[in-house]
Amino acid sequence: MTSEKDIIQSTQARGRVFDAPSGHWVYRTLPNWLWPYAQLARWDRPIGWWLLLWPCWWATALAAAAGAKTGAPLWSVLPSPYHLVLFLIGAIAMRGAGCTYNDLADEDIDNKVARTRSRPLPSGQVTRKQAKIFLVFQALVGLAVVVQFNLFTIFLGIGSLVIVAIYPFMKRITNWPQLVLGLAFSWGALVGWSAHFGSLDWPAALLYAGSILWVIGYDTIYAHQDKEDDALVGVHSTARLFGSRTREALIVLYGGALALFLGAFAVAEVPMPAVAGLLAAGAHMYRQIMTLDIDNPNECLRLFKSNTVVGWLIFLGLVFGGLWTVVKPLF
Repeated sequence: MTSEKDIIQSTQARGRVFDAPSGHWVYRTLPNWLWPYAQLARWDRPIGWWLLLWPCWWATALAAAAGAKTGAPLWSVLPSPYHLVLFLIGAIAMRGAGCTYNDLADEDIDNKVARTRSRPLPSGQVTRKQAKIFLVFQALVGLAVVVQFNLFTIFLGIGSLVIVAIYPFMKRITNWPQLVLGLAFSWGALVGWSAHFGSLDWPAALLYAGSILWVIGYDTIYAHQDKEDDALVGVHSTARLFGSRTREALIVLYGGALALFLGAFAVAEVPMPAVAGLLAAGAHMYRQIMTLDIDNPNECLRLFKSNTVVGWLIFLGLVFGGLWTVVKPLF
């Protein structure tokens, strides 16, 4: 007998959304009435908050490793665990709030696209009023996180809301909604640096610019899942813009991202071993490009999700690069 968690949600039945795994903990552990709220926040698809989190964690690790010198105290080259936890909570809350806001803005479009028709609003599992209340709740959690930082970072974090507010409407008027998404999803590169130093500097700006190119790249891959439906309903994207030249575009985007990341490392004077993580990330990006089949939605989703590996490689490279500088005199 088919259980609720295996049913694709519709106006007739509650279940999982189209692109969520049936065995996810949301459907195994949460009561049925909470499922639509978990779906609004995308708790059943955690890749989004991971991708929002990485620029925050990169900047935190970059700031800690900046100018690391032999003989420095071990704790001084490690990213602040407190900041890492705050960014984790903030990324989950604000990604959920952003997705809820996006669903409210896109309900009419989502109802016309096969992959998104099962979301809570178009399927009628929550009302717009309920979604708005949930949006406010998540935003308050995000606010509670950002006020833990210095005053400069508080204002910087709040400033990102302007970009978040306009993003859902960009797909209606420009072929580059992924650029606006990049501006929003990469903001953590600025916030992570300012949380450490209380100001901004060139390494943060270079990291931010590189992250924007990375986001455009991976979200172009993601957008290829919906390109036929998007064309029918008039939604624009870089996937439609690049079309059959997506592989060449990704070479430029990912290559530019890596060059800017390397520039951030150099200006921040992080220890050279940190570059090993960047090289490994570059190899992973190259593999994405070479194996991409833009006409295979399942493969596009898999490659999109694999970008959390890029996040780990760059982050761990920065952490171990700083540690190497401190411990190498012992060898």
